[in-house]
Amino acid sequence: MDLLEQIDRQRVPQHVAIIMDGNGRWAQQRGNKRLYGHENGVNAVRQATEAAGKAGVKYLTLYAFSTENWNRPKDEVEGLMLLLVESINTELQTLIKNGIQLRIIGQTQGLPLQVQQKLQVAIDKTAHCETLTLIVALNYGAHQELADAARQMAIDCLNGKLSPNDISPSTVQQYLYTASIPNPELMIRTSGEHRLSNFLLWQMAYSELHFTPVLWPDFTQDDFYKAVIDFQHRERRFGGTTSV
Repeated sequence: MDLLEQIDRQRVPQHVAIIMDGNGRWAQQRGNKRLYGHENGVNAVRQATEAAGKAGVKYLTLYAFSTENWNRPKDEVEGLMLLLVESINTELQTLIKNGIQLRIIGQTQGLPLQVQQKLQVAIDKTAHCETLTLIVALNYGAHQELADAARQMAIDCLNGKLSPNDISPSTVQQYLYTASIPNPELMIRTSGEHRLSNFLLWQMAYSELHFTPVLWPDFTQDDFYKAVIDFQHRERRFGGTTSV
């Protein structure tokens, strides 16, 4: 029995988030520059997206570029932005064919104009797709997201649209970049690192965390299925207990 067949279709996580880590180390192990790893990581994105669709996942969020990634060498950042544009051009028709809707979270206004334009075209052309929603976190940081949410709530309080006494966790949720998206039930991080790296900190309060030593360019559909199977073997209590 292959791994996909081992998945209980009644207990598939609705939303899976992935920290795609290890591109640089993968390239360096092969005597190449870090960008070579990012280029080969594109295939892993395809693998994860296809696996999510086959498993019945409805939302897949990929951490592609953080607010801290601007601190990387200039040539690597420029190469990443060019790779992003090329990937959108290459993959757009495949997204449409497979019913995959593209959404972006993060401070997209801080991205190069050409990237913003290409992203908007892809977002518009896949808006009708319903099989899977692919959410790409670009220029994203959870601390910044929470600061943006707090700022907008303060503005709405000043304008009389919101009362401070009415602010609750569900209120905060409505001001996040992911307001209309269910929180991830499962988070996967590759490359053997065990941290969240400022990714969806509010949303992952009760997510199951799966860490794998596989470097991102080597990530396959089977690696995705292993994470889902691991998730299904866990008992999720949300602070409660199943004992009688």
